[in-house]
Amino acid sequence: MSRLINKVAVITGGNSGIGLGIAEAFKNNGAVGAIVGRNQETLNSAVAQLGADFIAINADVTDLADLERVFKETSEKFGKIDVIVANAGGGAVGTVATLGEADYDKTMDLNLKSVYFTVNKALPYMNDGGSIILIGSNAAHRAYPNFTLYGAAKAAVIFLAKGFSSDLLSRKIRVNVITPGTTDTPAFEKFVPAEQLEGLKKHFAGEMPIGRIGQPSDIGKTAVFLASDDSSFMLGAELLVDGGMTYLSK
Repeated sequence: MSRLINKVAVITGGNSGIGLGIAEAFKNNGAVGAIVGRNQETLNSAVAQLGADFIAINADVTDLADLERVFKETSEKFGKIDVIVANAGGGAVGTVATLGEADYDKTMDLNLKSVYFTVNKALPYMNDGGSIILIGSNAAHRAYPNFTLYGAAKAAVIFLAKGFSSDLLSRKIRVNVITPGTTDTPAFEKFVPAEQLEGLKKHFAGEMPIGRIGQPSDIGKTAVFLASDDSSFMLGAELLVDGGMTYLSK
């Protein structure tokens, strides 16, 4: 498969989970480029898995100087960039009664500010006609307990796909957003002990209209579509890749 042959891509949070699933799908379709993360151990493991056509860059997406360095190093290695995937995210979990200013700042910096400035800092290094893919969450559409801040940030990210597309019409750079639902990533490990992981995943699978939780490869296949010329008539769009959770679950 070569839908992305000769395309240069940068995937933030590409060292694990959804980001690594996207990077693997890109590699399998002929792309080269960089994955970005803060954990050197998982960066090393991921780039060994991806092979020689990808480099790993240790950087903090909430640090604007780090973002500048990411795109400079990638373009020096591979040339002008064709695809950006702003995937890095996370943050505090809790309610409006329990989360304070530090939690707010951390969550908004990681999920919203970083997305804005990932795009802002990438633009001088991008080819006209490129594709930018943002990663939303169905928490932007459903008020899950303890995910108010995260969902609000992701709702703003979904809007950014529209706004950025309007801003970049003259450069023919398309910006779209993928909205995953519950996906099998290392994030599960933050919420329950290891011995409870499988039980938690089975619980979520039972809640999903499709009968299973998502896999990073599900998001990766959608990202390949948005990165390729197959989606050339799409801009500012949101693709729900959530097993039916947003519109079909009770």
